[in-house]
Amino acid sequence: MAGPILDFWFEFASTYSYPAAMRAGPLAQDAGVHLRWRPFLLGPIFQAQGWTTSPFNLYPAKGRNMWRDLQRICGDLGIPFERPHPFPQSTLRAARVALVALTQPWGEDFCRAIYRAEFGEARNLEDTQTIAGVLEDLGQNARAILERAQSTENKEQLRANTAEAQRLEIFGSPSFVTEDGELFWGNDRLEAALKWATR
Repeated sequence: MAGPILDFWFEFASTYSYPAAMRAGPLAQDAGVHLRWRPFLLGPIFQAQGWTTSPFNLYPAKGRNMWRDLQRICGDLGIPFERPHPFPQSTLRAARVALVALTQPWGEDFCRAIYRAEFGEARNLEDTQTIAGVLEDLGQNARAILERAQSTENKEQLRANTAEAQRLEIFGSPSFVTEDGELFWGNDRLEAALKWATR
């Protein structure tokens, strides 16, 4: 694997991870960086802090600003935006499928399509048919992949990813971690992470 590696830690329920997922691939390629997509779950991390929901729900003013900010960012990028309901959604199944998908050449396309379905089209990821539809649009056997995602091995891998994120002291998504352990948090820190990765 040529070039430096940058780990892209993402949670499908994360709002700012949507534009990051749409931007990261081309920017990493231009920088000569291998972007490694690492799905994990924020729920256990939030629970460890005593949170039962997103901080954007816990602090309404912050939430209102975030939604408007995300709308502006998506407008600047020329990508669709529609606020999903409910927020946040359970993304457990989507994350498990992503682990399967990322072993295949179409895995990153799947992740981007899931983000677009959720934050670009306000589709509900808690509905298995949403995920199945994304898989079918990519020409995949949705039933077989959804079954594989439910395997014990795959479930354990997602738990291991989440535990690794906690070990790295990741507290939000998107997060980017360089090979020398530098942590960059947020869509707006993607360029800085890539710059550090190529130092």
